[in-house]
Amino acid sequence: MKCSQVLVDEVTRLGGRPFFYRTGHSLIKAKMREIGAVFTGEMSGHMFFADEYYGFDDALYAAGRLLRILSHTDAPLSALMADVPRYPVTPEVRVACSDARKFDVVASVAEAFKREHQVIDVDGARVLFDDGWGLVRASNTQPVLVVRAEAATPAGLERIKQAIGTALARFPEVGPVVW
Repeated sequence: MKCSQVLVDEVTRLGGRPFFYRTGHSLIKAKMREIGAVFTGEMSGHMFFADEYYGFDDALYAAGRLLRILSHTDAPLSALMADVPRYPVTPEVRVACSDARKFDVVASVAEAFKREHQVIDVDGARVLFDDGWGLVRASNTQPVLVVRAEAATPAGLERIKQAIGTALARFPEVGPVVW
């Protein structure tokens, strides 16, 4: 849910099917087996490989895969990554919200945005705007909402941040969003 649109676009371009699912190591591993995915990952850096490997994450194995790619070219990694778009993006921001209310707040925000936008609501609300996306999701481990946004332009990012901030400001139990 938190990954860049660049990843979604690249998976699609290469013939894959992007699939959004809930955050969490054990949840991802189980879903990976269920749907037969050859690769999954999450923004935290966990990458799960099921082709040529056992279907779990391993940093040394991921590094080995990268080294294998680099061993087949004289180009540096920076050159291989040069054509990957870089969009303006916020960090992952944590906003105070009680455990008792955080899931209700996310559900309400998702419903409000669904009136005018497509919303991926598998694990929170990833709101799709014309030029980017904004995310509001309840943390699984803390009394906070996690918010993040990305857009094609700095102006688009500011507009999406404003929309997310305005949506959350309707709830007195939600702390301020400090981007």
